[in-house]
Amino acid sequence: MFYYEYRGKILASKHRYPELDEISPGRARSCKNNIYVLNKLEPSKSRKSFCVSHPWLAFPDKEGLEMLARRNTPSGLPDWLLTAMENKNVTSINTEYPGWQRQLTKVFPEKWRVNIAGLGDVGGMVLTGLRLLGGGSISGIGIYSRNPSNMKRWEYETNQILYPGASTACPPVYLVNEDEIFDCDLFVFCISTGVPPVGHDTHDVRMAQLEGNSTIMALYAKKARKAGFGGIFAVVSDPVDQLCKVAFIESNTGSKGMLDFGGLAPEQIRGYGLGVMYARAAYFAMQSPASGHFIKEGRAFGPHGEGLVIADSIENYNEELSLYLTEKAFKANLYVRSEGYKPYVAPALSSGSLSLIALTKGEWHYSSTFMGGVYMGCLNRLTGSGTEIEASDLPAPLYRRLEETYVKLGGIL
Repeated sequence: MFYYEYRGKILASKHRYPELDEISPGRARSCKNNIYVLNKLEPSKSRKSFCVSHPWLAFPDKEGLEMLARRNTPSGLPDWLLTAMENKNVTSINTEYPGWQRQLTKVFPEKWRVNIAGLGDVGGMVLTGLRLLGGGSISGIGIYSRNPSNMKRWEYETNQILYPGASTACPPVYLVNEDEIFDCDLFVFCISTGVPPVGHDTHDVRMAQLEGNSTIMALYAKKARKAGFGGIFAVVSDPVDQLCKVAFIESNTGSKGMLDFGGLAPEQIRGYGLGVMYARAAYFAMQSPASGHFIKEGRAFGPHGEGLVIADSIENYNEELSLYLTEKAFKANLYVRSEGYKPYVAPALSSGSLSLIALTKGEWHYSSTFMGGVYMGCLNRLTGSGTEIEASDLPAPLYRRLEETYVKLGGIL
């Protein structure tokens, strides 16, 4: 192990960096602040930075689906570094990314400035939820739409949502223009085109929107690159997992049409579609005593659509029950559409507002995050040292289902 000091930060690595000032293990051990471990991994398949919450994450050979599975192999790492990991005080940085040094000063705000692009059914509902419930962690919400009247309408109405006596703070809502959309800490992409009308349903309504929404996403991803956006780029529009990958590729493609990784870091991009799939599974689980344990023991994984994986329990996994809940959750939107309505209320609030607020508070929530080149939905949270993914003792049948989904997602883009 080599130890370094750079701009007042303590770094550790299994690689030698001649350009850095090497220090003794004792000097490194005395550090009371965040520790940074340096790795060299292929940027297209690994994150720029993340929270090292377990020993096996410190110096991985690669990143991928295995990050979801707990390991108990000896690490050989010093006790003081293991203690720092337990306290969430270790960040991994991939030095193969240009400008990796900027990750050493990366901080997340106590109060987040949020901008929303797109004020249709979903965007308007996400905005309403954030206005109602986001006062504790959101300082203000900027809104943008290509329809000026729609923008003014939402600014007018949402600022008139107020608790009696103003007993609970509600973040102010204000208009932003297109040049200001990335002047924020959290950008929320709710723009959508080509949503199949009610009565013209497909097997997977979400995937039917991929082509049209990808074109729009590419424009905003390039805008984020040009703006040097350093916040969180949250994707709420369908299909969220694939659009996250589009955002990553497009923002990191330079003027010569080649990936140069000069845009959004993969972990900056998050997809918000899985929260409602967990909520839908919970709705059906609570209808029978045999599945009532789902609320405490169950999990949701994968995309907001085809490939969804619901586990009734990660403690006592039941394959048959899990497949039943998966099927019910996957088709829940079709039931609402069969009644003549677009199913946007629960997705906008469960996947959108509630999950985004959890993000800003550093709480566990469901969202898609980067795993070895694939955006995979899982339970995770944003800590001061980066994204932490929940790792569990996954039973073999469940892990096989996750592998199938992971391969499918990786083959789409």
